[in-house]
Amino acid sequence: GLTEKVLSEEIEFRGKILNIQYSELTEAEEPKMSSIAEGSSEDEKMEHYSKIGNQRIVAMIEKANSKQPAKATIMKENWGMLPTSLRYKISNFIMGIESSESENFTL
Repeated sequence: GLTEKVLSEEIEFRGKILNIQYSELTEAEEPKMSSIAEGSSEDEKMEHYSKIGNQRIVAMIEKANSKQPAKATIMKENWGMLPTSLRYKISNFIMGIESSESENFTL
């Protein structure tokens, strides 16, 4: 099924091509979501959902890496070292959200 396939794509970032791979997750593989306290501020909610989203993307990348380690370019250990704009672009691509960097960042 789709959750067993490794999907490989090329992403262009600042004139360079980055090869990424990821796999869809089954429900059991989805990161466990903790609940956010009622009455949390909008900033706290955004931070909470951002963390969950990042955990999901990393889990999808790590699943593919475990199936095809020789093709791994991004790992859990280096995800946080990538520029924020690149992590945003990779996350949007994997989640199927199309946008340009200029819509979200001043370059």
